[in-house]
Amino acid sequence: MRRTVLILSCCLAAACGRLGQIGKVPEFSSPETGYELSAMANPGLPTVIERRTELDAASLWRGGRKSLLGDRRAESRGDILTVVIEIDDRAEISNSTQRSRSGAESLGMPSLFGIPQRIDRKLPEGASLADAVSTSSTSTSAGDGSVRRNEKLTLRVAATVVNELPNGVLQIQGSQEVRVNFEIRELIVTGYVRPEDISRQNEITYDKIAAARISYGGRGQITDVQQPRYGQQIADAILPF
Repeated sequence: MRRTVLILSCCLAAACGRLGQIGKVPEFSSPETGYELSAMANPGLPTVIERRTELDAASLWRGGRKSLLGDRRAESRGDILTVVIEIDDRAEISNSTQRSRSGAESLGMPSLFGIPQRIDRKLPEGASLADAVSTSSTSTSAGDGSVRRNEKLTLRVAATVVNELPNGVLQIQGSQEVRVNFEIRELIVTGYVRPEDISRQNEITYDKIAAARISYGGRGQITDVQQPRYGQQIADAILPF
């Protein structure tokens, strides 16, 4: 009885969380709780203090980042860069295995100091030590398997440098949320990049991001309908057959 009550309580608690969203659009996650705002609000300390004179301020050829020909690539904590995700992967694998084995064994004692003849008199009719043991075995196995995948994804998202490692590598994190009616599309990108891999357009492709974690999905009414019911998920996890 206690177990039944406990299971029903868990189901009701899970259902209450979804019932509260009925008739409401899914809420955006707060951008003020992520690492991006913290990195932009608390940038790292500058290593070089740039001194400008009146002549430098009037010149069009200043070397700063805000000048006409300055380098605007992300290089320190709090800077923003664009991550270009263009995935067009295709994989096709096919395996085939076959195995066959056969064996036969026989053991007999036609004569051994006359012992088999004496024993044969006491054995049931038709039994004889001349053919004491005879075995044979045959086994055959075959297996076929194939995998075929095709993935294509083209996205662009702005990411923020949230940390600068001692070796100069930049840790980036980017998130994007778009709400259409009652569905939110989410895009999350994290990883580590080298400053020299960032292009002059302040962009970097996903294949140059180490330990890349790219998540593209959504939440809302459509996503809830696509998921199996909680009872079905529990049954799939518990039932052995």
